[in-house]
Amino acid sequence: MIFKDVRDGRPYPDHGLAMRDWARIPPRQIRMDELVTTKRELRLDTLLDEDSTFYGDLFPHAVRWQGEIYLEDGLHRALRAALQQRTSMHVRILNLDVNRDAATAATTATAPAERASSSSGTPASTDRLPRVGPPTRRPPVVSPR
Repeated sequence: MIFKDVRDGRPYPDHGLAMRDWARIPPRQIRMDELVTTKRELRLDTLLDEDSTFYGDLFPHAVRWQGEIYLEDGLHRALRAALQQRTSMHVRILNLDVNRDAATAATTATAPAERASSSSGTPASTDRLPRVGPPTRRPPVVSPR
């Protein structure tokens, strides 16, 4: 078995992440038999195309929702890896369970500051994404002579 399950469609809510947002999520290695696909059909020409990731992300995108990890983008890359006898691959995983758990905790918490931080209005799980910005410049170190 290559994947845990094969489904048609996304059971999780729309996360609203753009390609730039996905790039902020660091890839991590995962076994392919933990993934649930969200597409039943694939295109053989895309599977055999060597340049299929030329314009896209090198890493597939997956969403963790209610304890399952759904492969949202990268089915062809995952299948190519399986055909090469690999059982795991690097995937960017958006964890929607974190926001769901945080929302539950925020409604039961008594501190208003906690409620304000959980209702920031940002897209799903961007609070947990690493912040990427311009490098900070440090002043040169001058040694005393």
